[in-house]
Amino acid sequence: MSDSLGSPESDGAAAQQFSSALTDRMGIVITGIGAERTTGTMPVEGNTQPFGLLHGGASAVLAETLGSIAANEHAQTMGLVAVGLEISATHHRGVRSGLVSGVAEAVHRGRSTATYQITITDEHDKRVCTSRLTCVFLPDPSKPKS
Repeated sequence: MSDSLGSPESDGAAAQQFSSALTDRMGIVITGIGAERTTGTMPVEGNTQPFGLLHGGASAVLAETLGSIAANEHAQTMGLVAVGLEISATHHRGVRSGLVSGVAEAVHRGRSTATYQITITDEHDKRVCTSRLTCVFLPDPSKPKS
């Protein structure tokens, strides 16, 4: 996989673990990783709807990416993986160009679920989208069952 997730402030190997064809295609760059707070950016160009505005689905992809990475940072401390259970997004304003930034902050970090609020802003620090993601923790499918 390519290195579109960038070099986050924490473990670079952690970012590579979450690289995918979708994050590569969207141009998502992770700038910080942690169970309490994960950050990243995404270009507007290439992620627009037919009217030239940032696509709401693109905002949801950025939000779920950031929240899922943060949730997995928490889940790995229990030998588990996190997968999305529910996501919602409120789109506050349109953006036509530039870079948007996202910040996923923990609302709840439990033993079976984690919930994050993700705020996406434009280059002028104006809120573009507010999202909420809940992940459920499952056994790591890459590890053999005992």
